[in-house]
Amino acid sequence: MRLFGTNGIREVVGGRLTAPFVTAVAEGIARAYPVGAPIVVGWDGRTSSPALSRIVSATLALAGHRVIEVGLLPTPAVQFNVVRLHAQCGVILTASHNPPEFNGVKLIAGDGLEAERAKEEEVEKAVAGSSGLFAPYDRVGTITTDSGGAHAYVERILSLVDRPAIERRRFRVVLDCGNGASVPTSPMLLRELGCKVVTLNGHVDGTFPGHLSEPTEANLADLCRTVPAVGADLGIAHDGDADRAVFVDGSGRYVPGEKVLTWLAREFVRENKGGVVVTPVSGSQSIEDAIRPFGGEVVFTRVGSPSVTHEMQARAAVFGGEENGGLIFPKFQLARDGAMTAAAVLDRLASQGVSLADAIAGLPEYTLVKRKIACAPELREKVVARLTEELSPTAVRTLLLDGLKVFWADGWVLLRPSGTEPLIRVFAEAKDAKRAAQIADDVERRVGEALVGLGARGTG
Repeated sequence: MRLFGTNGIREVVGGRLTAPFVTAVAEGIARAYPVGAPIVVGWDGRTSSPALSRIVSATLALAGHRVIEVGLLPTPAVQFNVVRLHAQCGVILTASHNPPEFNGVKLIAGDGLEAERAKEEEVEKAVAGSSGLFAPYDRVGTITTDSGGAHAYVERILSLVDRPAIERRRFRVVLDCGNGASVPTSPMLLRELGCKVVTLNGHVDGTFPGHLSEPTEANLADLCRTVPAVGADLGIAHDGDADRAVFVDGSGRYVPGEKVLTWLAREFVRENKGGVVVTPVSGSQSIEDAIRPFGGEVVFTRVGSPSVTHEMQARAAVFGGEENGGLIFPKFQLARDGAMTAAAVLDRLASQGVSLADAIAGLPEYTLVKRKIACAPELREKVVARLTEELSPTAVRTLLLDGLKVFWADGWVLLRPSGTEPLIRVFAEAKDAKRAAQIADDVERRVGEALVGLGARGTG
């Protein structure tokens, strides 16, 4: 019974995600960890998060565990506080950037990293065999609160950047909190850095009234308009649990996440005179192009931040992250971190005396095309296998880490079965926009032919 996906459990509240289901998951976690060191519980701003967190905390305590509730915080802040409070693990009630009807459970290991798959499987087995877990009356655990998590998290970020240099720039920033978990931390961080801050959607509201939680260009129209309207230097936006940050330059132009990832990867590799950068197999070719002249090496992983962070740990990487704005700074912690990303960007802009538009100018230019193709779950792997046979002979390089990624001299394509929907996702990239579209069109046609050959059509 697989419960955990690439980034924890995510389900619709009142659908699969019910009180009995969450109780069973909490019991599974209680069984998977010995009574002793505390377990940290935190949550995001979704409407169901406070209630679900109480179910988790109470279930863990009734099983004998000591629980420390750190409250409503960004996911990376909870991860930071798991380590700060010497906990054996952490449980976060969050669905990240998903729509408001979703919530979920993310399991954090004692070192602050997302739990490895083996531990998730242990929890899943315990859930499958759950029949109620209670400690005797004299061994019931405790539930305490820690209110210092936000301040401790922000102070640690401040210690990792050149605070006086940032303060001297007197940045004017428009911050879109997205009505999410960044509200207790990111405004504080920017003001501590001497920024003049205009906030959008700066109150917590789990219905996400300002815009949907995912910080896409379409969802950030207000931010793009506001930045030039108030004469700001840049705009910053977070997703619902603030493990991502995306940017708008001073003219109001949305900056794709792969641009910031490529730019910071180049900066860290140059500073370290080489080093490994880890990114999912969906990562842009621009990263390799940018860091190779400085002795950098790109290592690809499966899609999902747990794969990236654990590979970064194994490789002693200097930097890593995903093209969606989820960047990872190993000198701080091995976690996607929106607030740390915001501070790091301001730090580089201050030290170089440039604007965001100038900083990313000159980076390798690529066009990325994304497609979704409906495909019944039982046919997805067969389709990928067939396309592997067809495309591999023409390839310069082929990766089978997570689906199929085929490189040619003038572009690449990734064919990846969705882990959550009856879809195959296609990513095609090339320097020439027409070539990127051509690659995507060709692969989409081949997938359609493969589906017909397998005796089926897509599922919608």
